Amino acid sequence: MADRTPRVMILHAPGTNRDRDAALACTLAGGAPEIVHINEILFGEREFAAYQMLVLPGGFSYGDDLGAGRLWANDLYHRFSHDLDAFIAAGKPVIGICNGFQALVKAGYLPGPAPRQRVTLTRNRRGVFECRWVRLRAAEGAGSLWTQGLEEDILCPVAHGEGRLAVPDEATRQALWREGLVALTYVAAEDGARTDASREIPIRPAAGYPANPNGSVDDIAGLCNGAGNVLGLMPHPENHVLAEQHPRWTRGAGQGLGIGLFRNGVAAAREFV
Repeated sequence: MADRTPRVMILHAPGTNRDRDAALACTLAGGAPEIVHINEILFGEREFAAYQMLVLPGGFSYGDDLGAGRLWANDLYHRFSHDLDAFIAAGKPVIGICNGFQALVKAGYLPGPAPRQRVTLTRNRRGVFECRWVRLRAAEGAGSLWTQGLEEDILCPVAHGEGRLAVPDEATRQALWREGLVALTYVAAEDGARTDASREIPIRPAAGYPANPNGSVDDIAGLCNGAGNVLGLMPHPENHVLAEQHPRWTRGAGQGLGIGLFRNGVAAAREFV
């Protein structure tokens, strides 16, 4: 029987530091991850086409010079856009986490279509670096393959200084919901309502700080593209793929694993093996 384990590229840029965390999550989800330095692609030693899934991990690429993710975004668009566009157009799953999300947004891939940048990720509302555990919920009606079937909230940490999703106008805010581009939202622990991404505006109360750690509009934590195969989020689901990674797991607080996102991605990638 042929091996149908999808190859997963973990794209390393100077300053990314969650590469191995992402690799572990992909391994546990059934993928075969390889950490690939961007220079290996630039010099023709590796190519996007040889992989079935792409992960842009978190960190501080290029020291966050000119803004978090900006220089990495320049790499994606100016150096790799031809191959990356083909990868995305084929329907292969792509996920950008924290710094990877910032790069995808600033390169125009999220919410897309590239190269137009429709939204941005900027400094946290409180003006400080936020490092805390948050609760995420998949938005009902979102078209992302990554969040399909995720009924349980995801508990995972955030660690960023520039994670606030900002939109230029009200029309853009409503379009994100209307087009099903909102994939994940921050929610408070006591919030039992769900978010309907098929509506133009959220139908649940705002989470507020600290549940929404950065002040993102409408508590948006993650976006997907129109096709649903590209996902970006500021929190780190790869840091809660094992129950014992939760700081209170011995007290039964280890539920809400982020592994479901990666299982969905790997399952979709398997179709391209």
